[in-house]
Amino acid sequence: MTPFQLREAVRALRRGGLIAYPTEAVYGLGCDPRNADAVRRLLELKQRPMDKGLILVAADFAQLQPYLLPLADTLARQVSASWPGPVTWLLPVPSQVPVWLRGRHDSLAVRVSAHPVVRALCAAFGGPIVSTSANPAGQRPARDPLTVQRMFAGHVDCILHAPLGGLERPTEIRDGRTGRIVRAGQ
Repeated sequence: MTPFQLREAVRALRRGGLIAYPTEAVYGLGCDPRNADAVRRLLELKQRPMDKGLILVAADFAQLQPYLLPLADTLARQVSASWPGPVTWLLPVPSQVPVWLRGRHDSLAVRVSAHPVVRALCAAFGGPIVSTSANPAGQRPARDPLTVQRMFAGHVDCILHAPLGGLERPTEIRDGRTGRIVRAGQ
C-alpha cells in the first residue's frame, strides 16, 4: 500500500464511501461507522441483515472507547493482553450506540488489529472503521483484491492492495461478559 492509496482510502471513508482492505485472514469491507447511509449500503451490498451487528477495528483502544461502556478492571486487563492482535471482543455498549452497528445486541464486536494496513488506515482516518468480510452472504470471503473487484465491481470506492496478515481463518471472537469463545480463530 502506498501513501497515495492510504490517502485515497481515507478520502473515500470521509465521503461516505465503501473501501476494501486486507485484514488478518481475508479482505474486509469497511466504512465510517458514524455514517448510517454508508453502513446501510455496505449491509445491502453484502446482503447481511442489520440485526446481526458489525465489527469495528481500530488502531488503538482509545479509538473504540466512545462506543463502549467502561470495562471492569479484570476484563480490561484481558482485552489489553490480547491487543493488538487477532481477537475480537464483544463488549457492552451504551444504549446510544446505533442499531446499525450493534444490531439486536447490547454489545459491539471490536478489535485493535495488529495488521499494519488496518492500523495505518484507522490512524489516518482518526477513528475506527467497520470491518466485515468482503463477500456476499453465504459466499467465501475474498482473499485478494482481484476477487473483491469481481464480487463488487463498481460498488467499492477504493481497494487497498497489500498482503493479508497470515491467518487462515477469521479472527477469534470472545464474549467479554462470559469469556466464552463465540467463533474460534486459528
